[in-house]
Amino acid sequence: MSRASGCVLALDQGTTSSRSILYSADGRVLATAQRELTQHYPQPGWVEHDPAEIVAGQLATAAEALERAGVAAREVAAIGITNQRETAVVWSRDTGRPIAPAIVWQDRRTSGTCEALRLRGLEPDVHRRTGLRLDPYFSATKVAWLLDRIPGARRRAEQGELAFGTIDSWLVWTLTEGRRHVTDASNASRTLLFDLREGDWSDELCATFGVPRAMLAEVVDSSGEIALTSAGVLGAAVPIAGIAGDQQAALYGQHCQSPGQAKNTYGTGCFLLMHAGDRPVQSAHGLLGTVAWRRGGRCEHALEGSVFTAGAVVQWLRDGLGILREASQVEALAASVADSGGVILVPAFTGLGAPYWDADARGAILGLTRGSTAAHIARAALESIALQSAEVLAAMQADAGMALTELRVDGGAARNDLLMQFQADVLGVPVLRPALTECTALGAARLAAEAVGLWPREGPPALREPNLRRFEPARPRAWAEDRLADWRAAVARVRG
Repeated sequence: MSRASGCVLALDQGTTSSRSILYSADGRVLATAQRELTQHYPQPGWVEHDPAEIVAGQLATAAEALERAGVAAREVAAIGITNQRETAVVWSRDTGRPIAPAIVWQDRRTSGTCEALRLRGLEPDVHRRTGLRLDPYFSATKVAWLLDRIPGARRRAEQGELAFGTIDSWLVWTLTEGRRHVTDASNASRTLLFDLREGDWSDELCATFGVPRAMLAEVVDSSGEIALTSAGVLGAAVPIAGIAGDQQAALYGQHCQSPGQAKNTYGTGCFLLMHAGDRPVQSAHGLLGTVAWRRGGRCEHALEGSVFTAGAVVQWLRDGLGILREASQVEALAASVADSGGVILVPAFTGLGAPYWDADARGAILGLTRGSTAAHIARAALESIALQSAEVLAAMQADAGMALTELRVDGGAARNDLLMQFQADVLGVPVLRPALTECTALGAARLAAEAVGLWPREGPPALREPNLRRFEPARPRAWAEDRLADWRAAVARVRG
């Protein structure tokens, strides 16, 4: 089979599992495979993964997907990689072995380091250069922590003996058996070491965080001729032609390729990204600036905001309050009442994310009366997801100076029709949901398939616009403004 008529394999390496999805030349899903990834918690606030397990699980799912589809590796036109972002791996260039477990993006062990840098007054410059905040979420302080704790590691790093990479880099290194140490610009922009305006690693930022530049990967395009796998790894030499961090991949998978287009991934939390054009945007509203992707050597940029608690509030209704047996029951329960009856649930269980960034805020249910029922609380819980998202999107529009015309959605909770309709109503713009709501792997596949000429920029036939479900706003703006005002008043009462 020629490359022009082959398949595309997406490797989706996430925080809790590794998946592989094989797509046909016309965009149909031919096979999927998934394996859970063990989470390690050696101390409170620490989260680690075994880099060897990441590779083994990802390769196993790739082989399983190919076998299920009856497709040989030589029939794969391209591989696209998408990954959990900010997770840091450090390994020996000589042996290819990690010097320590991977430190996961959720890990908080470097909080003290970030606070010390903040007290030195460095955050404004770091934010200006990187678009990010001084937070242990990002990779740089994780790498420095490893170099300072493992005997001899810093000396070896300075001499170029050690490599650092996010998970995309680690996978490419292993798939090419050490021939390529690369990362795409979207992942590089999540490390605190990448200058958005220069479009490259910053010597000043490397010095600030104590990470030798000799450790860093070559920054490459997100779509293009990136690497060729070693023939013995998958059974044939296959081009790696697409790489993007998971949220940027979802943005691309949703075809948000023009300034002002935005997507929301509804999972345990919500990740909202808006395409911001070909220049970095400095947020004045608590958002992050990031590279969306790089093509032809040119970066396109995005604004990003996070909602800490989205689908997790439904899990709490089930496990904490016990008003649901299954999370899937929430839509029917919420739809059994016409509205929330004045009940507002602020799910600040772990604080509030953008645009507040208030770690001391705590959750509350307000507006309860004797007439309030489990159904009203369930409806308020769903509405809280949409209201939090609306606040992030308002901040994005203010930062970018662009009006939102539609919102594209994906993730598990996006399948909830009641939630999607309320989201459209409170935003005042259509909400568009694709038939395939798992868009992260699709974005990686699109970046790879377009690079080898397998799919056109508008996407393959099986994945074009007719597959979208549109939720049109059905409420007047005055109603939406009242809901948002009530929400903001409730948030003000739970702030730390």
